[in-house]
Amino acid sequence: MMTTNISDRLKTLGIDLPPPGPPAAAYVMAATTGNTVFLSGHIAKRDGKPWVGKLGKDMDTDTGKEAARSIAIDLISTLQNHLGSLDKVKRIVKVMGLVNSTDTYTEQHLVVNGCSELFLEVFGDAGKHARSAFGVAQIPLGACVEIELIAEI
Repeated sequence: MMTTNISDRLKTLGIDLPPPGPPAAAYVMAATTGNTVFLSGHIAKRDGKPWVGKLGKDMDTDTGKEAARSIAIDLISTLQNHLGSLDKVKRIVKVMGLVNSTDTYTEQHLVVNGCSELFLEVFGDAGKHARSAFGVAQIPLGACVEIELIAEI
């Protein structure tokens, strides 16, 4: 377990966790095997609706980064709901980010930083993780970004 209370850190950062969302199809939002938790991909949402856009066409990198940060908050909410306490998280192990982008857009890694940087702020050293960032032609519901994660408990 971590020595810092994650709930207190979230309060310090001014983050209120939203209620976790339900799965949109035939899957679960979180699955645990052994000491590993796998979270399904979460799409970016704004005002409770999919945050629609395509990077390199109608959305810039800074806006995409903001969308990725909002997903990090949703992922943390799902972890909290699944585990009962964020203090059970030993480490964020892996993040995979999918960025809805044009074929000439090359800043997917900077977009996904919005998520990665928040995990570092919230979890400290335990938030350091391996990561992949991909550009994709489309994401469900037209969302601009989708991110999944793997955590150790």
